Amino acid sequence: MKNYELSVVLFSTLSEEERVATLEKVKELIVRFGGEITNVDDWGKRKLAYEIEKQREGFYYFIQFNAETSAPAEIEARVRIMEQVLRYLIVSLEDK
Repeated sequence: MKNYELSVVLFSTLSEEERVATLEKVKELIVRFGGEITNVDDWGKRKLAYEIEKQREGFYYFIQFNAETSAPAEIEARVRIMEQVLRYLIVSLEDK
């Protein structure tokens, strides 16, 4: 099992219920593919570095998890097609 971090930026136009539901879907994906969530950071609404799809702000979430090496590709394939997700990135964290 390796350590990973999934960064997700959601559209700023989403309601509170939509944000919570989308975040839960992402967490469920991680668990479905054998991951174990260790930490979830909610950074709230932040200004984007540049405009993306006519959006200047987004809700930032950072989810740290442990999973097998095949899991990130599967998770990324599902997150890519979620309409509420503006941007995402999965990175491997160094083992301590």
